[in-house]
Amino acid sequence: MKTPPIVSPQEWEAARQQLLEEEKRLTRARDALAAKRRRMPWLAVEKEYGFEGPEGRVSLLDLFEGRRQLIVYRAFFEPVVYGWPDHACRGCSMVADHVGDLAHLNVRDTTLVFASRAPQPEIERVKARMGWAMPWYTITDDFDADFGVDEWHGTNAFIREGDRVFRTYFINARGDEALGSTWSYLDMTALGRQETWEDLPEGYPQTPPYEWWNWHDAYGATEPAPEWLAQTRRGPRGQPA
Repeated sequence: MKTPPIVSPQEWEAARQQLLEEEKRLTRARDALAAKRRRMPWLAVEKEYGFEGPEGRVSLLDLFEGRRQLIVYRAFFEPVVYGWPDHACRGCSMVADHVGDLAHLNVRDTTLVFASRAPQPEIERVKARMGWAMPWYTITDDFDADFGVDEWHGTNAFIREGDRVFRTYFINARGDEALGSTWSYLDMTALGRQETWEDLPEGYPQTPPYEWWNWHDAYGATEPAPEWLAQTRRGPRGQPA
């Protein structure tokens, strides 16, 4: 193994600063891409879809749990998958391992669920074994085929206007590698992070950055984040530094 050169602290910091400029450009490019996602046209979902959940049969609209947005990750878990019935697909299991506490998504009016073709008893058993807590439903019809995830995995984003549901974005293949955090999921949705620094279409919901953050067991409290937090982590034009 041919290693990089060994340098002084000053040389190391200079090299880091050089890469930091590239990293910031990449961050801004991701922000610009997310802004384009928010301007994607919406596709009306006219077909009725049914799922099985722990409490019985539910519709696609039910998966929203009353929230405005829905993210559905199709996990590859069914009899043809290697590891069945003890495990879901290795890659999908890694995705599941990276999902954080869903309270942070929920407070942004967004629900995340997993869906597979495995029966509910198998899903509940694997969730318990692996320590996963996300809602996980059984696909019972053509949902996976209609939304590009019939033979693999992928993540679809939806939004609702009353009882009408629209598909807003889709990520699959290596794009799924970047998902798992609250930020990456919100960045693929039509409403985004809903913060004032974002490039959002007129009339979209926005609140100041950081002020809505809270402990995952304390959402619903009215006290905002301390001003020092917002000031120390706010960059030009109020966007994250």
